[in-house]
Amino acid sequence: MPKSKRDKRISLTATRKKGLELKRNLVDQIRECVDQYARIFTFSVENMRNNKLKEVRTIWKHSRFFFGKNKVMSVALGRGPEDEYRENLHKVSLRLRGQTGMFFTNKTKEEVVEWFSQYQLQDFARSGNTAAHTVVLFQGPLPQFSHAMEPQLRQLGLPTKLERGEVTLISDHTVCTEGDVLTPEQARILKLLDTPMVNFHITLDSVWSNDGTFELLDRPSTEPDTEKDRIEEEDEKEDEEKEEEE
Repeated sequence: MPKSKRDKRISLTATRKKGLELKRNLVDQIRECVDQYARIFTFSVENMRNNKLKEVRTIWKHSRFFFGKNKVMSVALGRGPEDEYRENLHKVSLRLRGQTGMFFTNKTKEEVVEWFSQYQLQDFARSGNTAAHTVVLFQGPLPQFSHAMEPQLRQLGLPTKLERGEVTLISDHTVCTEGDVLTPEQARILKLLDTPMVNFHITLDSVWSNDGTFELLDRPSTEPDTEKDRIEEEDEKEDEEKEEEE
């Protein structure tokens, strides 16, 4: 019996080697960017959408984004003062937690902060998002939907029927109430109704400059300040140590 082409042995050592090589390449790329660009911003993304982030990358094509693989990025920058690639880069590493990325650019801090503070794109909510406002459908025809969609609308929980080939709501229906955590069905109905509920937005967290300065940026008041306070305390201790040495 001929041997199947799918019956191939894969060396796990080779797989590990390839993964290690990719990580080393990422470390090299990040360090090259540190040398090439004047500033590094850390950022988080609200209501992450890959296509929206791709648009931002295109607009800022003269700059460089890194998103994901926080541990590898931390290694590239340095996890502490003793192994940091450049002065104070370990403070950038401390900000790489959860859904956080790095943005390398030669633009000024003021230009970057102003642009990102104004850049928001509406998008459709997903399951688990919070309803921004109440949406109510009233009894009567729903001309935006074709007759073929009526079964799907009923499956999503809308009280509909076909009347003379037209989708009709047989009673008033509240799709969602402001503050509700949306279910998959509610999110799908809102999308079909062409009703966006969320904003894609990039929030800048901190900035490092190639002169070694590091600064935490203002964030929404809902953001916990414990990490910010801790870094500020570290800065104060470092300043005190320098003064003692002098």
